[in-house]
Amino acid sequence: MDRSYTRETKLVQSGNRRDKRTGAVNAPIYMSTAFEHTGVGESTGYDYARTGNPTREVLEEAIAELEGGKHGFACSSGMAAIQAVLSLFSQGDEIIASMDLYGGTYRLFRQYWPQWGVDVRYVDPRDLQSVEQLIEDNTKALFIETPTNPLMQEADLQALSNIAKENNLFMIVDNTFYTPLLQQPFAFGADIVIHSATKYLGGHNDIVAGLVVTDDEALGERLFNIQNGIGMTLGAFDSWLLLRGMKTLALRMEKHQQNARAVSEMLQKHPLITEVLYPGRGGMLSFKVQDEKLVDPLLRHLRLVTFAESLGGVESLMTYPSVQTHADIPESVRIKNGVTNELMRLSCGIESHEDIISDIETALEEAERKIQA
Repeated sequence: MDRSYTRETKLVQSGNRRDKRTGAVNAPIYMSTAFEHTGVGESTGYDYARTGNPTREVLEEAIAELEGGKHGFACSSGMAAIQAVLSLFSQGDEIIASMDLYGGTYRLFRQYWPQWGVDVRYVDPRDLQSVEQLIEDNTKALFIETPTNPLMQEADLQALSNIAKENNLFMIVDNTFYTPLLQQPFAFGADIVIHSATKYLGGHNDIVAGLVVTDDEALGERLFNIQNGIGMTLGAFDSWLLLRGMKTLALRMEKHQQNARAVSEMLQKHPLITEVLYPGRGGMLSFKVQDEKLVDPLLRHLRLVTFAESLGGVESLMTYPSVQTHADIPESVRIKNGVTNELMRLSCGIESHEDIISDIETALEEAERKIQA
């Protein structure tokens, strides 16, 4: 596709004009696991679906182009995408990661990679001096979430990339919350970008998927061999669903963002809310209630917003990180990092912001009445 097109146009046009035989506007779903060879040493370019699938290929090319990278890889989940990237490292290597980190990523780092000889140390990436002080001879990469999950802390990607390059480190960025529309990590010098495509890219709470992008040829070849060798590939139908979801990403992100701004303004004025964590863009925000006792009745009295894990879908979801997304993080570590028992995370959907606000206000009123009874 013409590189001069905007990201919005590229999203909508993903897969169009690819099927020259039929002229299908919507990229077909190729469910075949095997592809015919016409003779020895002859191939259509597709041999076995784990190695390459035409539908998945459209998706992988689309995310690479959107992020401004060269090679995209579609994986069976966001965690599979992270596992693929971690598989680049060897025994004795060390990774420096964001201190405020999605609980599933922390679980993978803490419970599995140490037994394979890869150490992970944590730092507030906003503290550049501390980042530099942690770097040792065996440090190989920075793993950065920005904004972080769930504290919504933004990092200076350009400054971190400068540090990475000065020390010959890979710069890995989880871009799930902002998507390529709001943040382009390669523009700041990132080497690898990761997405839990289950979230905003899919956008409809109906698919689990992960994406990896790199703009480096050597890394692309290594990641292809990891993806193919382990078999952590996304199926054809899920690839098609994800492509379909991505076509409306620009419209959805605009509404997600409008709603998040309106809800954050309401919460900042509400007497039962002590802190609102919203960086000013995107559809995600977190907030702290005045008393931990408010949490359960608040969640029970929601009627529009759903108490559920995940984020980034068209439906608004509220999550209680301490017992859901971050339950595997030791309580002392979790609270020290700021994920307290009063913290709630809200994924603003694309409903009317008036209805979202009304639902939360009513639930807070009922929660207050409950604990005062």
